[in-house]
Amino acid sequence: MGGRKMEWAGRPIHLGGIPRTCVFNAVGAFAKFVGNFLNSTTVHNAETLIRLVRSRPSGVPLITVSNHMSTLDDPVMWGFKGFPTEDAKLARWVLAAEDICFKNSIMTYFFRLGKCIPITRGAGIYQEHMNEALDRLSEGAWVMPEKAFFGRRPPFPLCNKDIKIVVGEPIEFDLPKLRETAMSMSGVSSFPGWPAASPHRLDDAVRKWLYISISEQIQTVMESLRGFSNTLFRLQR
Repeated sequence: MGGRKMEWAGRPIHLGGIPRTCVFNAVGAFAKFVGNFLNSTTVHNAETLIRLVRSRPSGVPLITVSNHMSTLDDPVMWGFKGFPTEDAKLARWVLAAEDICFKNSIMTYFFRLGKCIPITRGAGIYQEHMNEALDRLSEGAWVMPEKAFFGRRPPFPLCNKDIKIVVGEPIEFDLPKLRETAMSMSGVSSFPGWPAASPHRLDDAVRKWLYISISEQIQTVMESLRGFSNTLFRLQR
C-alpha cells in the first residue's frame, strides 16, 4: 500500500462519500440498537458534547478523552438520543490499534471509511500516523485518542445493562501562553529517558514541560469528573 495505509479511503471525496455514508449509517444504527434497545442509556450533560460537535467555531479542533468500560464503547456510546451518530461529516476520527484493526486490506478499508487512523502501540508519539492525526486536528476535526480494542473486555455487546455516560465541561488551552512559557524552558537541563529528536526542533525540556502541563490539566479534570460521577450515581439509586 505504501505510505499511510489507505489514507485515501478516509477522505470524504472517496467515491463521492457514498461508502463512508453507508458505513456510518450501518454503524450508527447498530449503536442506537445496542444503546437504546438492548440496554438502557442515560447521559448527563449531553448537550455540551452535542454543542461542541455541531456548533464549535470553524477550524477549532476537538479532542475527547474517555475512560471506556467495554470493547465497543466506541461506537456504541455515540448512539444516545440527539447525537448525530450517522453523520459522517461530524463524526470523530479515532486512533485505532494497527495490529488489530488494520490486519488486512478489507479491515483497513472498512476502518478507514469509519474515520479510523492506524496507530502502532509502543512506537512513541513521532510515528507516521500521528502526523495524520495532527493533520486532522489542524483542519478543525474531532479526534479521539487510541483505545484498547479487545484486551480483557468482552468482545461482544452486553445486554440488559444500565449504561451511564457523564460528559464533563470542555477544557480550553491558551496555546500562545503555553507556547511562550514552554519556550522559556529552552536550554534547561535535559530529562533522562525523554526522546531527543523532535520534528519541530523543540528541545527535550520544552517538550516535556508541555506534555506534563497539558497531561496534569487533563488528569485533574478527569479525577474531578470521576468523583462527580460517583456522587451522581449514588444520588440516583
